[in-house]
Amino acid sequence: MRALLVALVLSLPVTAQDFSGVRVEKISGGYAFTEGPAWSRDGYLLFSDVPNNKIIRFEPGEGTTVFRENSDGANGNTFDARGRLYTCESRTRRVTRTGKDGKIEVLAEKWQGKRLNAPNDIVVRKDGHVYFTDPAFGQQGDTRELDFFGVYHISPKGEMEVVARAAGRPNGIALSPDGKILYVANSDDRNLRAYDVDRNGKAANERVVVSRIDGVPDGIKVDERGNIYVTARGVAVYSPGGKLLTTIEFTETPANCAFGDPDFQTLYVTGRTSLYRVRLTVKGAVQY
Repeated sequence: MRALLVALVLSLPVTAQDFSGVRVEKISGGYAFTEGPAWSRDGYLLFSDVPNNKIIRFEPGEGTTVFRENSDGANGNTFDARGRLYTCESRTRRVTRTGKDGKIEVLAEKWQGKRLNAPNDIVVRKDGHVYFTDPAFGQQGDTRELDFFGVYHISPKGEMEVVARAAGRPNGIALSPDGKILYVANSDDRNLRAYDVDRNGKAANERVVVSRIDGVPDGIKVDERGNIYVTARGVAVYSPGGKLLTTIEFTETPANCAFGDPDFQTLYVTGRTSLYRVRLTVKGAVQY
């Protein structure tokens, strides 16, 4: 399909990074609700079409194909250092991992005997520590067994623990470039929280980095300089200290984002019914 280019007017000056020439390109559309973009080192992007129960594959120069039918409500996706795919399945209320051979294994589906709410987004550190959020939106809340919205950690040995029991719903999740800070977007509180993460994957020192986000914060990613990209009313870009650098505007409300392409310098954005991309002058932080 013909690419739709939208020129951006960015009012805030940035000294460490130049956003002045940024353009948004629509590369695919016609979906019900897109989420969970994740770039594979094998040269393609995966993203979820949640209501249509599919994971879609986009390969630059080739277009889109269906990667997985009957995805069990796949939402957030990510890859680890071994190229394995991690998926948050909202319908089965579990977290799965797909090996390079296509075999799917369940990593998490219950906490202390009770089913998870609806795993939403996920990130894996270079050393194999997994972190995911477990909110509940809409009808998901009607069948909850847990009395809290959780942020969880799974160690490389498969041991699972709660990082945070949130009153508001945690959503997007990401790690700093060195893997020592965990970021979580809270949709209800409209803020971005951070946790210090030690070498054993333990998270502590919860704090609010950004408050009063314009719009409902959803997915988040981090670039190599530690800047944080939050999908809300647009894609808001914050410094590691929480200062708003700029907001990239879209014709649809963004849901999530991921860095990709061979140079890791393209930001792919899922925006409700479409997939977009934005070329940047900075690379994304690599956790694999």
